Amino acid sequence: MLFVKNGMIHDAIHPEAFLADILAENGKIRAIGENLAVPDGAEIVNAEGLQVYPGFVEAHGHIGLDGYGIGYEGMDYNEMNDILSPQMRGIDGVKPLDAAFPKAAAAGVTCVCVGPGSANVLGGTFTTIKTAGKRVDDMVVRDNVAMKCAFGENPKRVYRDKKDSSRMTTAALLREILFKAREYMEKKENAGDDISKRPAFDIKLEALIPVLKKEIPLKAHAHAAEDLFTALRIAREFDLKITLEHVTEGHLIVEELAKENVPLAVGPTLTSASKYELRNKSWTTPGLLAAAGCQVSIITDSPVIPQEYLPLCAGLAVQAGMDPFAALQAITINPARHAGIADRVGSLEAGKDADIVITDGCPFQVSTTVKHVFINGKAISPDCSV
Repeated sequence: MLFVKNGMIHDAIHPEAFLADILAENGKIRAIGENLAVPDGAEIVNAEGLQVYPGFVEAHGHIGLDGYGIGYEGMDYNEMNDILSPQMRGIDGVKPLDAAFPKAAAAGVTCVCVGPGSANVLGGTFTTIKTAGKRVDDMVVRDNVAMKCAFGENPKRVYRDKKDSSRMTTAALLREILFKAREYMEKKENAGDDISKRPAFDIKLEALIPVLKKEIPLKAHAHAAEDLFTALRIAREFDLKITLEHVTEGHLIVEELAKENVPLAVGPTLTSASKYELRNKSWTTPGLLAAAGCQVSIITDSPVIPQEYLPLCAGLAVQAGMDPFAALQAITINPARHAGIADRVGSLEAGKDADIVITDGCPFQVSTTVKHVFINGKAISPDCSV
């Protein structure tokens, strides 16, 4: 049992912070309020004069799939031999003992949505995990939360000598497999219990059934405006749920994206323009989109930006004009909504996981120190165990 006493609560739901206590039991927040009774035997953390936040959440990254400090041996975020690989599952590539996890947890990043990279038109499914643990199965918040797809330069560059040399090819390949998956799903459903009428098992097409049923979204990597619109066009054609990832040129098409009302994950912005489609990168993007009413998450795309710098990225967006509360939501409740896990994480509310970060100042500022981090109500240790 954990009792955080007399801290300034930033719950990521209400714009104004308030002084209160937090009681957590069995990994969940049980109560938040003033002058709560301290149960016998509770671990008491005196937060007087300190700031209390929900654990920070990453909506899009590859931590644990790209080994820290190693090369090819640790690169498990792309299947490089197959441009269409929806059957890949991010959970199967995560290395929980990777050195990047304790760094993330110590900085207050307590939950991450991780999965395949963007070399392929279809890369596989993302999973959401806590940043503390030794076995990935025990770290999972929810598995198979989205299906990664990619537009733009990456599939063209990786497969230019094989199967993809234009943006039209990328779109056509995605449409083709979606058509096949829809036909496969309909045949399965029409066959009912008659095994003789069922189509031959196809693991790729099976993996796309949750997408076609709108159980999970396409998680669409797209930087350039034209690629964002192509992703939205295909989602409409097949009546799919979709989230847009990176959205580098989002500030150029704010009004159009606001009309679409789909979740947006913006970043990584703390990098150079390493390719043509990043030439319009700007820290103003998340703030302009949020001000227009879009649901915005700020992302590191770790390890492109080290995972522990997620709060710093929010601070740089504030420096560029983003409302501070919108920036807080962009690394807490919005990425939780983006990944479909807002019932568990992303805000300080009774019933949610007791992922709590206590600091001596605003986490957006480099001078701020993280004093305590709790994941599922347990203090993390330097090796990221609980």
